[in-house]
Amino acid sequence: MLIIGGVIAAVAISLFAYLMFYTAPEQIEERVKVIANTDEGCIVETLDGYAINIGPCDFESEEYIIAPIDQKLKERAAAMNPTS
Repeated sequence: MLIIGGVIAAVAISLFAYLMFYTAPEQIEERVKVIANTDEGCIVETLDGYAINIGPCDFESEEYIIAPIDQKLKERAAAMNPTS
C-alpha cells in the first residue's frame, strides 16, 4: 500500500511540476502595434502577426509601443495553427 501511494504521489508531483513549467510566463519586451483599446485591455499585434491582450493601457489604435509579451503564449498559438 505504501509503494502504491508513493508512486501516485510521485506521478502527481511530476505532473504538477510539468504544468507549472508549461504555464509559467516567459516575458520579453517587444515592439507591438496597438489594434484596439477595449474594456478588457489593449489588443496588440506583434511583428510576427499574433494578436495579444496586454491588459489596460492608455494608447490609441495604430500606435507602436514596447510591451511585455508572453513568449509561451505565442508558442501555444503557433501550435494550434501550424499553417502560419
